Amino acid sequence: MIINIRIDHKMADIETMETVSKDLKELFLNLKKAFDIKEYVEINTCNRYEYFINADIETYDNPLLDHKNKNIQIQYDDDAIIHLFRMTSGIESMIIGEDQILGQVKDAKLKSEKEEHLGAILNTLFTKAIHVGQVVRNKTKINQGSISIGSAAVDLAEEYFGTLHDKCVLVLGAGKMGTLVAKALAEKNLKAIFVANRTYYKASRLAKELGGEAILIDDIKDKLIHADLLISATGAPHPIFTKEKMEDIFNGGPSKDLVIIDIANPRDITEDVEELGIKLCNIDDLRTIADKNKKLREKEVKEAEIIIEEEFFLLKESFNLIEINEILGSLRKSMEEIRVREYHKAISKLDDVDKKTKKTINGMTKSIVNKIFYDISENVRNASIENEDDILEFCEAVLKRE
Repeated sequence: MIINIRIDHKMADIETMETVSKDLKELFLNLKKAFDIKEYVEINTCNRYEYFINADIETYDNPLLDHKNKNIQIQYDDDAIIHLFRMTSGIESMIIGEDQILGQVKDAKLKSEKEEHLGAILNTLFTKAIHVGQVVRNKTKINQGSISIGSAAVDLAEEYFGTLHDKCVLVLGAGKMGTLVAKALAEKNLKAIFVANRTYYKASRLAKELGGEAILIDDIKDKLIHADLLISATGAPHPIFTKEKMEDIFNGGPSKDLVIIDIANPRDITEDVEELGIKLCNIDDLRTIADKNKKLREKEVKEAEIIIEEEFFLLKESFNLIEINEILGSLRKSMEEIRVREYHKAISKLDDVDKKTKKTINGMTKSIVNKIFYDISENVRNASIENEDDILEFCEAVLKRE
């Protein structure tokens, strides 16, 4: 059974996601311990926390899966697969059509593989899901315009300022999200752009590409005093700026209007900085930009959903073949055990059997079993997809006869 447990932007705001993600982690660890789960993929982005699990778990009357938290959603098998396909296609993103989720899913699959908890089923599922995301982007215009959370943050800033022309902007974080923000800002004819990061090399590389200036986070004070806009997108586990730290930087409060857009998850900036007269926005404030984008892409979403449905049925065929091959493998093993057992019985009943005769009998019985198994396996694999339930029942019945 494939199980997806998650919390995302559709169910909760950023504060709830930060809190409930701990419950989600606990639920996963309890499942992992209770059912000795060996195959799973974890996806963690600014808008979602998810686990995809392959395990033999009965869903009915299972207290672990009867979760009381209304913000945690659990889906099984077909529903979980369709959700993953929609996710890689960009349909489940806050900014519909964004490309970053496809790379994030690839990274999650690779991480699972490196940590050795990616088995045949989830490997097949995620390989197909990545393919689906690529097909949707190639066959539709769902990602037209290079949209992202980063570019949406810049759009939000323009709504507040009217224009970013001649503004002094500071980007905090030079990772993937910070890079998207910086590149979206590069075309805005800014007065100055500064890139701050704990690793100076990353900040320097990005700043050089944009014609800006790189600084370390620890040296941010002088630049922040003169900034009009701060967009924060680090991967820090704890807040970087609090009210107290901002008071220290500004000697009380900023002398001019300062807008901060925090698109990190968990958040980089605590809410109490607003008490200093600072305009603070976070991922939740991007929903207005997301709604506008959603209306523009309704036609592309419908086309994507048709592709997803087609690819879903192809995947089901792949899963059925995997299951059939596993059963055939067990059948082949069972047949060989029967052959060896019967061979030894026959030899024990014969008197004075020399090595050559034993070798001939052994070879003959192997040949018989191989030919019988070949005929069975070929007929099974070539059978119509409509009959696969019957085929599986037949194979399992043969195994039980032993």
